[in-house]
Amino acid sequence: MIKVLLVDDHTVVRTGFRLLLETVSDVRVVAEADSGEAACLRFDELAPDVVVLDLSMPGMGGLETIKRLRARNKDVKTLALSAHDDAMHARRALKQGALGFLSKRTAPETLLEAVRMVAAGQRYIDPKLAQEIALAEVGGASSLIEALSEREFEVFLRLANGAAVPKIASELNLSTSTVGTHLYNIKQKLHAGNQAELTLIALRAGLIER
Repeated sequence: MIKVLLVDDHTVVRTGFRLLLETVSDVRVVAEADSGEAACLRFDELAPDVVVLDLSMPGMGGLETIKRLRARNKDVKTLALSAHDDAMHARRALKQGALGFLSKRTAPETLLEAVRMVAAGQRYIDPKLAQEIALAEVGGASSLIEALSEREFEVFLRLANGAAVPKIASELNLSTSTVGTHLYNIKQKLHAGNQAELTLIALRAGLIER
């Protein structure tokens, strides 16, 4: 029996994943969490076989959650989910230690396959994304965006989508001055002069849709 901890800040999404996973006899959802902070607590209590978590959550965020879970147990098996299906999100999740990455746009049955593979200690990446990642690495591709820290990357995506500093601070449970500092560092690293230029950079990188 594969014990799964579901982590997503949307109740409807968690319910959908639970119903899907529990259609088979070898997978059981032992707990749910609506934030990274809650996920760390439930992980300590239940020691699940696989943690299935969304990357875009308020507060700690999915990438930081993976990092902290690995600090608790280096053998933790995580499957990252994202509404984004670009190679950059996948690479960042894998860099933090996730065993798998899955776009929320993929077919439902794919989630079952991914959970089973991750539970067995095997990587699972969407074939298309795996090819993009491999080509980028072989070609020595580099990006200014790669220089952003995980928190800066989260702030960058929100800025690129037009969110204001106070809103970002509220969503990530940060002070406005901290977000302001991140904004300054992001613009310096990406050589951007304003928020509109950040949006253009994100569009060109395929991180947001037109």
